[in-house]
Amino acid sequence: MNIENIHVSRKLIGVAVIWNKKGQILISRRLPNTFMGGLWEFPGGKVESGETVEECIQREISEELGINIEVVEQLITINHNYNNLYVSLNVHQCLHIGGIPQPLECDEVRWVNLYELDDFAFPEANTQIIYLLQENGIWQQVKCKGGDG
Repeated sequence: MNIENIHVSRKLIGVAVIWNKKGQILISRRLPNTFMGGLWEFPGGKVESGETVEECIQREISEELGINIEVVEQLITINHNYNNLYVSLNVHQCLHIGGIPQPLECDEVRWVNLYELDDFAFPEANTQIIYLLQENGIWQQVKCKGGDG
């Protein structure tokens, strides 16, 4: 088999690490009947044609969770291959501005403390995000940039 003939789907994903004024992060659990169903994730979704990553994050968070956020800054880009799916996660730090998170397009949502993230099962690519957040005291940096906490 010629390796060049293997079809790999590629997706650019906008990912939000959303902080509240208590220093907690919003995570959501994927619907059971979806790819990697039942795993927890930082919310976000596929960047549509003609859309910036920041616009994607704003749109996805509104559609999936029904809340308003401020996209603060890019945190990291993670490229990861899940068998026949290659994802580029463009991760941004965000601040919760208003609304009560609702599981509109996910199974469950939860505010958690930074070190509680270890208690939840996340897709493999998300481990780099968690490591970066925990090792670098990211919440303090967000607060210094004008966070609401």
